[in-house]
Amino acid sequence: MPDLLWTRPDALPDASPVATLLLAHGAGAAMDSPFMNKLAAALAGEGIAVARFEFAYMAGRRTGGSKRPPPRADKLIGEFQTALQALMTTSDGPILIGGKSMGGRVAAMLAGGASLPGRVKGVCCFGYPFHATGKADADWRLEPLQEAKRPVLVCQGDRDPFGSRAELDEMSLPEQVSIHYLEDGNHDFGPRGKSPATLDGNIAEAAKAVAGFAAKVG
Repeated sequence: MPDLLWTRPDALPDASPVATLLLAHGAGAAMDSPFMNKLAAALAGEGIAVARFEFAYMAGRRTGGSKRPPPRADKLIGEFQTALQALMTTSDGPILIGGKSMGGRVAAMLAGGASLPGRVKGVCCFGYPFHATGKADADWRLEPLQEAKRPVLVCQGDRDPFGSRAELDEMSLPEQVSIHYLEDGNHDFGPRGKSPATLDGNIAEAAKAVAGFAAKVG
């Protein structure tokens, strides 16, 4: 059973959160990376309880394991499902599943399964990897979004090299998928120095979008 790293809303000691988000990391950074810490704190500030977990390949790196690339995304669905089962025994109320980049893609794949519990109300993807970085002419990874049996919110930087706003404006996305763009953001939501936007501001905006999404689907 995976260990869950909790970030709970401080302002709601005696009240239930809006929802609980089971949050997976991306391919190359752990669940307690600076981005994940900032995101979890911003979500908690919006009334979302966050439970982070690590896939086995990433957890193994903490004990001196190999830093080889992660397994294929579809090979991680079972681990995400195990983490979801663990979460359901320790929390009440509506649940969202999601993740950063690869973690969000795996969450969307899980949402396409026939046995998804009814408490899971939606999927939140932070920087969805629509295609290989900088390769819009490569195969697009739309199938998990097309097959998801729950509403999906994608928080995406305007200039994400895995799928920019300009590229996505030319695409036809499934009706259950909504995209919230973050001003001048890259794959980690960071803007360029000349932009009026800030990294912390974009992360806060993503958290507000998730809170609105949770209220709508919950």
